[in-house]
Amino acid sequence: MEQVVDILSWLLLLAGSFLGISGAIGLFRFPDFYSRVHAASVTDTLCALLIISGLVLQAGFTLITVKLIIVLLFLWYTSPVASHALVKAAHYHGLKPLLSDSNEDEVKEEEVSSKS
Repeated sequence: MEQVVDILSWLLLLAGSFLGISGAIGLFRFPDFYSRVHAASVTDTLCALLIISGLVLQAGFTLITVKLIIVLLFLWYTSPVASHALVKAAHYHGLKPLLSDSNEDEVKEEEVSSKS
């Protein structure tokens, strides 16, 4: 039974690590601020859940488990709030999202026609 818990724990830890790495890659690969924040915030919450779940299985039912659950709840609350605050501040200060080429052409056409 202990071996099953160890295998499940390591699978959760590896899956959480994979999500954390994919979020980090998204930070470097995506073109604009908004998509980068989205990549980081989406993977961050699930990454924390998987890694802390794996650690809880390794710790067993002890005081450490309670502390890990408190850390998980703290991360689940603060991570989306921080991401939202970053995006709201960027939007407030005028940072525009990057639009696709077809949308940029339509916006340029609308600006030209409105100036005429």
